[in-house]
Amino acid sequence: MDLSTRESLAEMICGDDTNRFPSYRSGSELTRFFQRVGFSNIVHDGATRKWWTLEVLKQLSENNLHAVIRRLADPREYGGDKDAIKKAIGSLNKILSVEGFQVELKGISPKLKKTSEMNFDLDSSQKEFKPLPPPDFLALKIDSKLGQILANRWQEVQRCVDGESYLAATILMGSLLEGILLSVVCQYPKEANLSPVAPKDSKSGQILKFHEWTLAQMIDVAHDLRWIDLDVKKFSHSLREFRNFIHPHQQMLQDSYPDKDTSTISWYVVQAAITDLVRQLKV
Repeated sequence: MDLSTRESLAEMICGDDTNRFPSYRSGSELTRFFQRVGFSNIVHDGATRKWWTLEVLKQLSENNLHAVIRRLADPREYGGDKDAIKKAIGSLNKILSVEGFQVELKGISPKLKKTSEMNFDLDSSQKEFKPLPPPDFLALKIDSKLGQILANRWQEVQRCVDGESYLAATILMGSLLEGILLSVVCQYPKEANLSPVAPKDSKSGQILKFHEWTLAQMIDVAHDLRWIDLDVKKFSHSLREFRNFIHPHQQMLQDSYPDKDTSTISWYVVQAAITDLVRQLKV
C-alpha cells in the first residue's frame, strides 16, 4: 500500500483525533495493540507515537499490514462498543478507498476485500455518498476557459452519480484526467518530448504531436517525468480502462459494470493526479 495510506493508518492506530478515530493509544497501548495483532517483538521505544507507528507499518509486508487492518476493525478491539466499531469501520474504509479495498464484518470477523458494498449496519450519514469538492484546476495554470470546462464536467459527474449513472460518471472522469494531462504536456513541451517513453511515429520515428497522444501515453510520460507518483500512474491506467467503456464492445469484452464504488475511487484518482502535478511542477 502507498506510504500515504500507511501514514493514515498510523494516525488511526494512535487515535489522537477522537473525532475521526474510536480509540486513543498511549505508547504502552501501542505495544499491546501490535501484540494483539500477533507481533510480540514490536515494542514502543518512547519515540513520537505517530512516526514510530508509521515506521513499524513501513516495515510490514502486505499480508502483515492486512492483519493490522483487520485488527483495527475487530469488535474485540473496542469491547463490542457498537458506536466505536461503526466509527472504526467508517474511518478504515475512507482510508482504504483509494487503494481499492474495503473492510466489512462477516458476523464478528472482519474481512478485507476488494471494494464492495458494506453489509455492516452503518448509520445513514456514513452510507451516504459524499461529493468531493472540485479540484483547483487553475492551480495548474491551464487556460482559464479550459479550467471552467473541466470544473463544469466535475459538476456533471456529480449529477451522474446522483442519478446512479455510474458508467457515464466514470467515462467523464476519464475525460477529465485526459484533459488535465494534455494541458500539462502542452505547457512543458520540451520535457514531454524528451521523455524516453514519449510516443513516436512508427514510420518516421518522430515524436507524435501532443493531440495525437493517447491517454495511456500521457500517463506513462507524466510518471516517467515524475509528475505523478507510481500509485497514481497505476490507478490512472485503471480509470483509463473504464473510460474506454465509451465503446460498448470494449465493455462487453471486459464484462464489467462501473458502480458507486468505481465512481468514488475514480474521483480520488483525478484529485490525486492534480495534487501530484501541482506538487511536482511547483506551480
